[in-house]
Amino acid sequence: MVFEGHAQGTVLPRARGIVIGLESVPMASDAFSELEWRGLVVESTEGLRDVLSREAVTLYIGFDPTAASLHVGSLLPMIALARMQRCGHSPIAIVGGGTGMIGDPSGKTAERQLLTIEQIDANLEGIREQLAKVLDFDAPSNPARIVNNADWLRKLDLLGFLRDIGKYFTINYMLAKESVKRRLDSEDGISYTEFSYLMLQSYDFLELFDRHHCTLQMGGSDQWGNITAGCDLIRKLRGGRAHGLVMPLVTTATGVKFGKTEAGAVWLDPALTSPFRFYQFWLNTDDRDVVKYLKFFTFLDRARILALEETMAAAPEKREAQRVLAREVTRMIHGQEAVDRAERASGLLFGERIAELDVDDIIAVFDDVPSTELGASAFGGDGLGVADLLVSTKLAASKGEAMRLVKGGGVYVNNVRVADERARFTVGQAIAGRVFVLRKGGRQYHLVRIGLD
Repeated sequence: MVFEGHAQGTVLPRARGIVIGLESVPMASDAFSELEWRGLVVESTEGLRDVLSREAVTLYIGFDPTAASLHVGSLLPMIALARMQRCGHSPIAIVGGGTGMIGDPSGKTAERQLLTIEQIDANLEGIREQLAKVLDFDAPSNPARIVNNADWLRKLDLLGFLRDIGKYFTINYMLAKESVKRRLDSEDGISYTEFSYLMLQSYDFLELFDRHHCTLQMGGSDQWGNITAGCDLIRKLRGGRAHGLVMPLVTTATGVKFGKTEAGAVWLDPALTSPFRFYQFWLNTDDRDVVKYLKFFTFLDRARILALEETMAAAPEKREAQRVLAREVTRMIHGQEAVDRAERASGLLFGERIAELDVDDIIAVFDDVPSTELGASAFGGDGLGVADLLVSTKLAASKGEAMRLVKGGGVYVNNVRVADERARFTVGQAIAGRVFVLRKGGRQYHLVRIGLD
C-alpha cells in the first residue's frame, strides 16, 4: 500500500484508455461523464468537469471507523474511488482515526457514542483490508493510498488550531450548514464536540492538499457543507482552488435506507455477514432498484447494463439483472469461489436437496422470516404431526385448516411437499437435527428451530 505522495498535474491521455490490472478502462477525460450517466453526481463545484477533462487529479473520500468492518452502505464511495482510479486519477481513502474520536453529525439525529483510541485503531485494521478489495495499491502511475488523519489530528495543539484555523470559520457560517441546523432543531441539540467536526474535516482537506496536492473531495450528499468548507479553507490559506462532488444517499424503492435489513446491517466482513447471505442480499434486490444498483455498484459498461434492463423488462421473472448484480458485487468483495458456492447453495435452497446445505447458511438466509423455537421433547419418540407443526407455527389457525392445506398440496417441509395429512416429523428429520424449513403455498416461509428442553 502506498502512503507517500507522487507528482501530480499529469496531462491526461486522450488517445487511449488506461489499463489497471487486466481491465481496460475509460479515458480519464470521461471521468465526470462516467459518474454522471451512472446517476452519481448530485452536486459539484463549478468547473470540475473541465478540470477532470484536462488533468489527472488526486482526490479523497473519508471512511468512518465506527465498526471493525465497513458495510454495503460504504460500497458506493469505495467503488467511486475505484472508478476515478480507473479513469486515471489518484485516489486517497482517508480513514478517520482522528475524526472518528469526534463523530460526524451529518445525517445523525443524536450524538453518537464516542469510541476509545484503542477501539478506533482496531477498527481501522479491518477497514484497510476491505478497501484493498476494490482499490489498486500497485498501479504503476496512479496507485491508491490509505491515509489516517490521526497522523495530524491527534497531534494538534488546541490553542494553535483555534488561532490558525478556527478564525476562518464564523459561527454564522457554521450554523448555516444543513447538518448543524438539523441537529439544532432536534430535542437533544448538538454538542460543541460534534459542532467542531466541520473544522476538522476542512483541516483534513487542507492537510491532503499540502501533503499530496489533493484537490478534490467526494462524499455523500449530506457532506456538501463539510466539503465546500474545506474548499474555502484551502482558498483562504493557500490561495489554491479545490473542488467537491457529492453523490446520492442510497435508498430502496420503498424509501428504506440502503443496506438496512430486519436482521441488521449487511457487512463486508465474511465473519459478520456470510458470503452466501451477502449474495442473497443482492439477489433479492427489488426490480425497481436493480438497474440503478448495477450502475452504482458494478463496473459493467453502459451497453451491458442497458441489455440487462431490456432483459428485465421482457422477462422479469428470470431475475437475470439481479443475478448479474449479485455475482459482480460478491466477486468483487469475496472472490469467485464465494460466488460459485453461493450460486450452488441458491440452487439447492429452493429445491428438495436443501438438507445438503450448511445449516448456518440456512439460518442466515431465513433470518428475516418468522421463526418458532420448539423443544426436542415436542417431537416425542414418534415425531410431531404435520397439523400440530402448522398450528404451533401459526401457519394454520386450526388442525382442520392444516389438514385442508396438506390435502390441497400447499404444505412443504424442507422443500418437500407433504402429501399425507397424518405425516409426522422427528428431530432426526430436521436439517442437522436443528431446523425445519416450512413453506405454505409458494412464498410463505417459517423456520422451526429445535431448542433444548
